[in-house]
Amino acid sequence: MTLEKTLKPTESELEILQVLWQHGPSTVRFVHEELSKNKEVGYTTTLKLMQIMADKQMLDVDKSSRSHIYYAALEEEKTQQQLLGRFLDAAFRGSASKLVMQALGNSNTSKAELDEIRNLLDKLEGGSK
Repeated sequence: MTLEKTLKPTESELEILQVLWQHGPSTVRFVHEELSKNKEVGYTTTLKLMQIMADKQMLDVDKSSRSHIYYAALEEEKTQQQLLGRFLDAAFRGSASKLVMQALGNSNTSKAELDEIRNLLDKLEGGSK
């Protein structure tokens, strides 16, 4: 079983991973500043969470300089696939069509997004329209 399969990041851990996936290796200070843009969070809370995530092998850390640099140890796409699979099974009894119908029915999907979905469906069917 791979590491990605065994880990279940919490919402707060996912927020930290999102910052690292988007911006690359970063200090705790940078991650904290990015998280603070959306919600109030204490610096020591961010630090402790990132230390715990390193202990869980979700993050790697370079301690060679005074400001430690943290790296995402989990791949974004694999983590998304694993989380989506769990969500699909738990909320939609494994039905991808129910998930898609619910997602499209609950949001204002743009023409560009619909075109992208059509292109994906064409690729999955093995042809193009």
